[in-house]
Amino acid sequence: MTHQVHATRDHSRVALVTCDLFPELWEDDHPLRDTLRERGVEADAVRWDDPAADWAAYDLAVIRSPWDYVPRRDQFIAWARSVPRLLNPADVLEWNTDKRYLGELARAGLPVTPTVFVAPGQAWTPPATGEWVVKPTVSAGSQDTGRYQLPAQLDLAEAHLARLSAAGRTAMVQPYLSAVDDLGETALIFLPDKTGTLTFSHAIRKGPMLTGPDEGTIDPGSEQIDPRTPSAAERRTAGRVLDHIPGGAERLLYARVDLIPGPDGEPLLVELELTEPSLFLREGEPEGATHRLAEAIINRL
Repeated sequence: MTHQVHATRDHSRVALVTCDLFPELWEDDHPLRDTLRERGVEADAVRWDDPAADWAAYDLAVIRSPWDYVPRRDQFIAWARSVPRLLNPADVLEWNTDKRYLGELARAGLPVTPTVFVAPGQAWTPPATGEWVVKPTVSAGSQDTGRYQLPAQLDLAEAHLARLSAAGRTAMVQPYLSAVDDLGETALIFLPDKTGTLTFSHAIRKGPMLTGPDEGTIDPGSEQIDPRTPSAAERRTAGRVLDHIPGGAERLLYARVDLIPGPDGEPLLVELELTEPSLFLREGEPEGATHRLAEAIINRL
């Protein structure tokens, strides 16, 4: 039946994958949806866990805002592996949705924010002083993430780790990079160029978000976002990171590299967003980011 549907309909169909929190997509993706429709593509917002969704009827499924997958990661990855044509690919999603990939990149010699991973039941030796961030390795939208001043807030930090351990979740502890308070975080967005090669598109500045212990989820859109021109060092670091993506960056439809200056001023990788990142398409409009992404999707069809 699937082949018959593809043979008889007039237009390509693309599923823009979301969740029931944003059934019509997160607003930043509305221009992408509208541009695809203007180009003659049937672009539907579809929940990743919708039991009625017929994924085989779509020429392509593009991950956008399935931001409720965190407590169901295994189900999410199993779903991704079941979708016939998915971008970014399921194996990339599996690797990228557990932040233990940061340890892998650090071992490869990349400049990664220093990170200690604490498995469930594992003892943690806390640093004597300083500000530290505690979060789970599987998270989105700063869920279950807190900032702690040691030793004054050691009890709160240990309680946070204990909650994660009791839930069977691996935790990660990182130094709080104070440069974010003044300079902010730089997110570099990469999209395919006309040849399909993943190329720098645009960048934004995100202001500081963590103000204290375990505040839970930060709502999308609550950050202070401004366009930013990345430095040459940030461009170089992001390029190095993309060179280490398993299977190669050429398979990707998009990537976002989040960097913050370390104590010496050199950029450190905070996160490599390959699963469901906000791409800040509206901030990238002077460079035509939405149209480039739409064109890349059409080319993948």
